[in-house]
Amino acid sequence: HWDGRGGAGRHGTDGGAFITLPQVYTEDPDAAGWMRSNLGMYRIQLDGNRYAPDREVGMHYQLHRGIGVHHAHAVRRGQRLPVHIYVGGPPSLAVSAVMPLPEGLPEIAFAGALGGRNLRMARNPSGRGLPVLADADFLIAGSVDPTRTLPEGPFGDHLGYYSLTHDFPVMEVDAVYHREGAIWPFTTVGRPPQEDTTFGQFVHELTGAAIPAVLPGVKAVHAVDAAGVHPLLLVLGSERYTPYQARTAPQELLTQASAVLGQGQLSLAKYVLIAAHEDDPTLDVHDIRAFLAHLLARIDLRRDLHFHTRTTIDTLDYTGGALNQGSKLVIAAAGPPVRRLADALPPALPLPDGFSDARLCLPGVVALRGPVADAQRLDADGRDPAVKALCATLPELPEHPLVVVVDDSDFVSQHLDNLLWTVFTRSNPAADVHGAGAAIRQKHWGCRGPLVIDARARPHHAPALVEDPSVSERIEALNRPGQPLHELW
Repeated sequence: HWDGRGGAGRHGTDGGAFITLPQVYTEDPDAAGWMRSNLGMYRIQLDGNRYAPDREVGMHYQLHRGIGVHHAHAVRRGQRLPVHIYVGGPPSLAVSAVMPLPEGLPEIAFAGALGGRNLRMARNPSGRGLPVLADADFLIAGSVDPTRTLPEGPFGDHLGYYSLTHDFPVMEVDAVYHREGAIWPFTTVGRPPQEDTTFGQFVHELTGAAIPAVLPGVKAVHAVDAAGVHPLLLVLGSERYTPYQARTAPQELLTQASAVLGQGQLSLAKYVLIAAHEDDPTLDVHDIRAFLAHLLARIDLRRDLHFHTRTTIDTLDYTGGALNQGSKLVIAAAGPPVRRLADALPPALPLPDGFSDARLCLPGVVALRGPVADAQRLDADGRDPAVKALCATLPELPEHPLVVVVDDSDFVSQHLDNLLWTVFTRSNPAADVHGAGAAIRQKHWGCRGPLVIDARARPHHAPALVEDPSVSERIEALNRPGQPLHELW
């Protein structure tokens, strides 16, 4: 329940009990068998809302997930989609469920390779339906009516916000199985970093070497965990189109950015920041401060901003105003530096009424406290006149190419993670990226500078996830002497 004022109903609680490490197994209705299977970590709601107790569970899967292909085939055939939800088992099984593998490569084969042995499979005890992954601890077996949905959520998710209640597929449960001495694993979920941060780090480690083979010219990709993973992608590419000429503008980088946005779950990225490896061979996509400084020192704000409007974004991202809908921005930088980045605030920064508390977050990056966002003030284009007034007031600030408008500039300036989380999870590029001296030429938007990103919380955003002290206390109690997690935490 969303009350529209920046808070979640029921004091921000989840819609029911959820499995936080589920492994959801399906097979292609057009070609049954494990070779055409999919194993994914999709959100499973066990109770609450309108689910029939002990007979139905909610199954929330997002865009660009392999189960969607199987579901589409079941819809076309007019038949139910058998589903197995596993919990526990070898660690390789859980890791494989979150791996962004190419379509057609079964995750359970990867799990066997990762774990050093084949996964054991058994016949279904019912004598029909999907095979059983015998190494798992628990199995919830059932099927999905391809056209039936029920409300699922809310749930405090890994972006650090409450994803709200929406209709998603519902699985009707046939049976529940478990191994003797079974263990029920779980993880915490919320604003990063959390326990699931280690999944992302391991995925980067496993896939990093394969990136250049899959995306020619791309040297490295970093989905930034502190920004919620999908909202921000840092990319190192190559400029090889005209090696006989000095590099003065992105060329091949733009081709590579398009390739990145056409590659599986990378396509969910909202901001893609791409730089040329040749300009600094020592640059590391995991050194976020250095990468941002490299890019900001080189971009031409009139030329190097490339928007994708009215497109799909991550299901958990509410900045676009509608489920799965929003925009993207590619920022490309190639060539020598064109500016020095200031390591102090500009003197006597002129600000219109409602803006205050300027803070330097990084060299060349200024945060301003803006007025509380009000949907009633927006113009016909969905933009806040207050931010327009700011852009009209700001001087060009050649050494400060980026200004971010936030609700709390002190918070944003205290730590890089605060800046990344706030700016990239609370802005929709097409609506919230502004600039001083903005102009459109041949349908290309740019500005003289600085670039202004409006990252204030809006009424249509999902509420931030705030820990419930009573729940935290119950969890901490498990770690006390004599309790199950003592000395294991």
